[in-house]
Amino acid sequence: MGTPLSTSSTSANDPGALPLLAGRGLPDFAAITTDQVEQAIPHLLAELNGELTELETRLDARLADGPPLGWAEVMDPLQHLGERLRWSWRVVSHLNGVCNTPELRTAHQQQQGNVVAFGNRAGQSRSLYRALQALDQGGSALDATQRRILQAELRDMQLRGVGLEGEQQLAFNATTQHLAELATTFGNHVLDATNSWSLTLGSEAELAGLPPSLKELLAEAATAAGEPGKWRMGLDMPRVAPFLKYSERRDLRERVYKAQVSRASSGELDNLPLIETILSLRLQQAQRLGYGHWAEVSLAAKMADSVASVEQLLEELRCAALPVALTELEALRSCARRHGAPEAADLKPWDVSYWAERLRQESFELDSEALRPYFPLDSVLQGLFSLCGRLFNITIVADTGSAPLWHPDVQHFHVFDASSGEALAAFYLDPFSRPGSKRGGAWMDECLGRSINKAGEPVLPVAYLICNQSPPVAGTPSLMTFEEVETLFHEFGHGLQHMLTTVERPQAAGINNVEWDAVELPSQFMENWCYERGTLMGMAKHWQSGESLPEAEYQKLLAARTFMGGSATLRQVHFALTDLRLHSAWSPSCGQSPDQMRREIAQTTTALEPIAEDAFLCAFSHIFAGGYSAGYYSYKWAEVLSADAFSAFEEAGLDQEDAVVTMGRRFRDTVLSWGGSRSPAEVFEAFRGRQPSSEALIRHSGLAVA
Repeated sequence: MGTPLSTSSTSANDPGALPLLAGRGLPDFAAITTDQVEQAIPHLLAELNGELTELETRLDARLADGPPLGWAEVMDPLQHLGERLRWSWRVVSHLNGVCNTPELRTAHQQQQGNVVAFGNRAGQSRSLYRALQALDQGGSALDATQRRILQAELRDMQLRGVGLEGEQQLAFNATTQHLAELATTFGNHVLDATNSWSLTLGSEAELAGLPPSLKELLAEAATAAGEPGKWRMGLDMPRVAPFLKYSERRDLRERVYKAQVSRASSGELDNLPLIETILSLRLQQAQRLGYGHWAEVSLAAKMADSVASVEQLLEELRCAALPVALTELEALRSCARRHGAPEAADLKPWDVSYWAERLRQESFELDSEALRPYFPLDSVLQGLFSLCGRLFNITIVADTGSAPLWHPDVQHFHVFDASSGEALAAFYLDPFSRPGSKRGGAWMDECLGRSINKAGEPVLPVAYLICNQSPPVAGTPSLMTFEEVETLFHEFGHGLQHMLTTVERPQAAGINNVEWDAVELPSQFMENWCYERGTLMGMAKHWQSGESLPEAEYQKLLAARTFMGGSATLRQVHFALTDLRLHSAWSPSCGQSPDQMRREIAQTTTALEPIAEDAFLCAFSHIFAGGYSAGYYSYKWAEVLSADAFSAFEEAGLDQEDAVVTMGRRFRDTVLSWGGSRSPAEVFEAFRGRQPSSEALIRHSGLAVA
């Protein structure tokens, strides 16, 4: 296929004919060039502004002397208008994440302000707001889903500043645009800082302890950088994580760790000033809207009802996790002491992964690296698809090559109902790390949402599933770590909620209109199945011999599931509480820098305090460049729901096939089907038969109740 996002100019005289403005179907990625962004987006925004004006005029006239407004007159045109922008801008944002180039980055930044400005105009339209209020108060026959969508739209318009006037609204809009620009800059700094650091290793002595798979990856990176015969370390996770886990060279582990935690904290890529600016501007926005701080704005649209409720959950988890984490740290020191390691007396953060892996091997005789050959990507996918067929009665089939792709690594699949054969959805899978052009992490995003188009035709949902796992190396397929397997299952859980929705109204279909702190329920639920015997043993096949994972290794995995569980939970509590406090207690006049506040929080939420070079906040993209500001706690909040949901299968009996199938269908018919059409509490109770309990999470995490 051709390389997408070339900089060659388009020959189209009519901007409306550009592939980026197709507005429907799968994007023709290879035909979308960078210059189209600069040409197509302004053209689209001009059209949409005109259509919005026409809609406002029509609604004003109807409000003045017409009969009560109906759903089709207000919500449907608003949805179709918004979807045209979402389709085109979503393509630009997607490609910016998976095929990043300097040219695309510039084009994205240049148009982002215009996109934000249009969002502000629509979100602050008094004509639209009055129409929505009239629809809400007019006694129209709205069903429960419509009512919930309408209430969310009214709330969101209030949060977008519809009630502001004059200078206040102008300042609000300017700040909204500035925050969007800062978020993009923050993320670009992290990407550039990650890509700009490297460490060339020139001798076998520097590779001591590294597994063959990592050596091959480092050798391939060195060759690509023009250093054949050497090995090249970088800061992408497929290289960093195993290096810190296996390298016997403590001096090199220290260098890599310090580089990782100090990313984007100096020079031209320094995010420190951006952090204070972002936090200050968010505080100003909250105050303009009549809130005390940004956390209140964030929680206005979430399941948790207050900062106090979130802090209570985090404190419960902190109290349960901290003593366990301290015990785990002492166990690592003891392990290092038994091996005569000098660091035993003064364990540092760059020692933790190494000695945790040594202790895990000793305690469970479980070698993480030795498991890789049993998890080739194709086998894992077969196991995942088989599980989904068993639980949710679906069939997943690889595309025969008809779908447009943005990179040769990408795969496309179709999803069918196993009973009727009806086409339900499709998804893209982009599994491998591509340092330099693809941002790190893993995510699910919407390519197409379930809806009915203007012609009355159904639009089936299509998901983007993006991972950053170890790529194939030197003729060997992608052999996954168990953590990468869990990540794939996690993102697929998001994809299932997007793809298996039965909600016809796009505003509440799939993950749309699901409260942010409940949206992780399906994803974290799916992670549990990585440990279920039938699923794990069905997909864990040696890539060369085809032999199943030995039973002894499976038992070791089960035994090791909660290994370092206290530390893992405490780490998430630290991140979540730092995020929450920065957005509820920090201000420019509070007497602390954001980093000082984070270090103060670390005194009770870490087993090892951060080192002086630790500038973690400078790469905390979730809250400064993503959508998790004052919402990182959502992972633990939703994990209460997901653990409790999986416990329903445990109670029914994981070895009782009929019971598992019945429970799986119920999960599909409630959690995956209803999406955002009902409140998370109502959806959960419909599946579980009661409100959620944190008992299952405490048990699954291996923590004693405080």
